[in-house]
Amino acid sequence: MIIFFNRRACQFKPESPPKYSGAAGVDKSTSKVGQLRLRPHEIDGRVTAENEVVMDQLTFLGTGTSTGVPMIGCSCSVCRSPNAKDKRMRSSVWIQAGGMSVVIDTSTDFRTQALAVGMTALDAVFFTHYHADHIHGIDDLRSFNFIHNRAIECYGGADALERIRGMFGYIFDGRPDTGGGKPRLELNAITAPVTVGGLTVEPIPVMHGELEVYGYRVNKTAYVTDCSRIPEPSLRRLEGLDCLILGALGIKSHPTHFTLEQALAAISTLAPKRAYLTHLNHNIGHDEVSANLPPNVFLAYDGLAIGI
Repeated sequence: MIIFFNRRACQFKPESPPKYSGAAGVDKSTSKVGQLRLRPHEIDGRVTAENEVVMDQLTFLGTGTSTGVPMIGCSCSVCRSPNAKDKRMRSSVWIQAGGMSVVIDTSTDFRTQALAVGMTALDAVFFTHYHADHIHGIDDLRSFNFIHNRAIECYGGADALERIRGMFGYIFDGRPDTGGGKPRLELNAITAPVTVGGLTVEPIPVMHGELEVYGYRVNKTAYVTDCSRIPEPSLRRLEGLDCLILGALGIKSHPTHFTLEQALAAISTLAPKRAYLTHLNHNIGHDEVSANLPPNVFLAYDGLAIGI
């Protein structure tokens, strides 16, 4: 879908009817969200053809830690690397499945990420927690309000949503918005699986230092980013996975994140068929670390799409 700006009407208009289930008036039974990408991209390491039909997929919008990589002011080998896979925006994923388009977290880089992957529709947002690198792109959700002419449903833990409500008071103060200057969002606190259209998403509590945050499971794929410990009940809910996406901050010990070694140990315990590591800092060089990973474990990188 191509969006152009109508200067006389001062509003966004679609050139043709949206093909996504979230758009007003679209029949969900014929929606192609999650099954069509409008440009060539890489999925599971293979470049697709123009307009190739692809079934349910997850795209890594960003795979970096809170500073991103390269890090401002740093001249280490990874920050100076010419390898595009060492360029990491803040962590977030886009899931196209069950006829729906959803993102997990609105990172600081969300606008750039959405443009990079050609995201033109969004049905819902799931927040892992309230730290800046996971939510500071929230204002750019307005663009999808313009496209769909409706509020966007947002889900997360009660504490996380309350903190988001306070941090972005201008969005949730109840004052009328006469110029489209703030997003229209509906916050929904969850503790159990929620179904959005044809997509069921299960929150998985994990520990980020002393803070309980959410990972999310969709079918047999789970996304667990900022994590330093997985409680026993959550370990059981992460069994039987085809794919586990797990945060692995770096090499050195950290009080609120798994190291590479700890992430690999958790993967060994949970035994998914395959695993991807994300939320990586500038101590992780893509090629160097990839060469020493187990055969079913991979470093994620920005723009990578995987089938789920």
